[in-house]
Amino acid sequence: MTRWQAGRWWAVTFALVPGIAAAQNQRPTGYPRAANERSGGPVTTSAVYTADTIANVAGGRARGVRYLDNLDLQVAVDAEALLGWRGARAFGYVIYNNGTRFSPVLSGDFQVASNIETGVPATRLFEAWVEQDIGRAGSVKAGLYNLNAEFDTTIAGSLFLLSSHGIGPDIAQSGRRGPSIFPVTSLAVRGEVALDDRWLVRAAVLDAVPGDPTRPAATAIRLGRRDGALIIAELARLGPRTKLAVGSWRYIARLPRLTGAAREEDGNRGAYALVERQLTGADRGGQGVGGWLRYGFADRRYNAAAHYVGGGVVRTGTLPGRPADQIGLSAAMVAFGPHYRRVERVGPHETVVELTYRLVARRWLNVQPDLQWIVHPGGRRDVGNAWVAALRVKIGR
Repeated sequence: MTRWQAGRWWAVTFALVPGIAAAQNQRPTGYPRAANERSGGPVTTSAVYTADTIANVAGGRARGVRYLDNLDLQVAVDAEALLGWRGARAFGYVIYNNGTRFSPVLSGDFQVASNIETGVPATRLFEAWVEQDIGRAGSVKAGLYNLNAEFDTTIAGSLFLLSSHGIGPDIAQSGRRGPSIFPVTSLAVRGEVALDDRWLVRAAVLDAVPGDPTRPAATAIRLGRRDGALIIAELARLGPRTKLAVGSWRYIARLPRLTGAAREEDGNRGAYALVERQLTGADRGGQGVGGWLRYGFADRRYNAAAHYVGGGVVRTGTLPGRPADQIGLSAAMVAFGPHYRRVERVGPHETVVELTYRLVARRWLNVQPDLQWIVHPGGRRDVGNAWVAALRVKIGR
């Protein structure tokens, strides 16, 4: 596919959204459309501080303890209620991280044991977008955009500390600097339309190189001529108890191949599928047992992780009188591609098993002990299986 062909296809897609949306009556119900979707008034604010005390207690590269933190400051604006701008919303999101490194220096794992690790101390503007409804079942969103807020996301997976349960490593590893996800985002345009009260399709075009690689701690919008675009689309069925989703992504840019040769080519792409189900108890997110399973793959010529499979189960309401506490068990396995294995001289896979418990002490305070067993960290044959213990404390709402 040439850049002109890709551009024409996406132009047609977004041109069709208003017409399709006008024929619909409602959006899917029973499942949140986005991780940051909010309500509660014309202006909603949130401040949450998350701290991980995390230790590699056995195996891995070295034993040691680190302190990682993350501060989220969010503001959501209902522009219709506040300004009379019909069907419009705006969202701003600032993050701070102390940049402490853990996985590269202690556990040695590829999948990143703490999902708030950034490796760079920084305060950043993470998201800043405006969304406009089109008809009764469609919308367009534009601005600084975290694609993982809407694409490749599950509710149950958000309990765990391992980064792979937030977004699959098959996507997270891709591109020159990763896609537009935590902690650095890029400019994007996203279109969405509900086909009926269960089926939802969304697609986005994003700058393929988030931020400015020469200034890793800065909030920057840098549109280089060689950046190209990341195109991603997802079709989802969203019910009260079940989510089914399939997605596909592709870079419209020339990227280096993992062959040792100094050349760049077109064609970096991948796809994923997931199912999430409330197995017992109330509808999604309520008390009972829920679980999910996800599979994804990426072009092995460009990417370290050629295949990924992960999933887990979560019980909400673990003890009488503690309806919000959660306990979860998950597993995640990355299969490395042959080119990456040859260049880096690593083994075929890495597997992480995680056990965690979230104690909701107050509405504004969560305490979460966590244990991870990392088999073949980074696929390295010379690194022993690692045991990682962590305590996460989350303050705020």
